Amino acid sequence: MAGKSAADEQRHRPETEAKRRAILEAAVEVFGQKGSAKGTLEEVAEKAGMTRAGVLHHFGSKQRLLLETLIYRDSSDVADYSDHHMPSGLEMFRHLIKTAQMNQKRQGITRAYVTLSSESIVDGNVGYDYFRQRYANLRQDLVNALMDAGRLRGVEVDEKNAANTAASILAAMDGLQLQWLLDPDEVDLSETTEYVIRSLVAQVFNPGKQIL
Repeated sequence: MAGKSAADEQRHRPETEAKRRAILEAAVEVFGQKGSAKGTLEEVAEKAGMTRAGVLHHFGSKQRLLLETLIYRDSSDVADYSDHHMPSGLEMFRHLIKTAQMNQKRQGITRAYVTLSSESIVDGNVGYDYFRQRYANLRQDLVNALMDAGRLRGVEVDEKNAANTAASILAAMDGLQLQWLLDPDEVDLSETTEYVIRSLVAQVFNPGKQIL
């Protein structure tokens, strides 16, 4: 039997991408609710309206699907930017505030991120390398954003202080997401995240009087 022509592949590409997206959205929900260990490919397949074999056809293995689910979550955060990359300078921190606002409206993706990132610290977990590199990249992105903002404002920013601020912002965002998922009526994710980010960034550019 002859293989598919280039025209056939081009014609079926939108359909393939639609199926992959359906699988990823189903995976976000399943793994977000049950974690990567208890969530099954059968459950993902059922939610996506296909068979387990169909899921494996598109992603090859459960491990690959998990990684692609994490990447899908991250890519959705920068979808509004023309180059699909993180912004620079103070716009980076506005982006983080906007991300928290979006996360409050998409609990499934947020729950999946919290669940999968927490599980990644276990030895041999499929997400370990991904999350380790992700945090390293984000910390550096935030440090660069603070240094860029300082240069634009004519303010000398200490790189060590910027690094501490970057790590603190990421830790606060993750911790607030967990608190919000546990008690959404008591913790306002977008408001508390904005408060923390504005406070920490302000401390870099205007340290003021130390209370503690």
